[in-house]
Amino acid sequence: MPECIFCGIAARQLPAAVVHEDEHTIAFDALNPAAPLHVLVVPKRHVASLSEADPELAGRLAAASAKVALAAGYGERGYRVLTNVGPDGGQSVFHLHFHVLAGRSLGWPPG
Repeated sequence: MPECIFCGIAARQLPAAVVHEDEHTIAFDALNPAAPLHVLVVPKRHVASLSEADPELAGRLAAASAKVALAAGYGERGYRVLTNVGPDGGQSVFHLHFHVLAGRSLGWPPG
């Protein structure tokens, strides 16, 4: 079993409800959703956080996040894409992941 849960999902060694996949990213439903749509978009290769990502990878994750939201029908109503970086930023799994949230009013400021 892989040490990193998201690496295991990306390698299809661990189960997940996959909603999008391409050459570089995989997106799957969150186990503990914070909104009616809550999908995690992760790179297939291990990168600990956004601080370690190159611009190309960050762009790929952002584009995949938009595809997920649009495919789920939230293009008009809106959606939120966010990532947590480091313990103080709320990161609990140290494999870069973007949260795609939609389906309810998302207040500001978050958290």
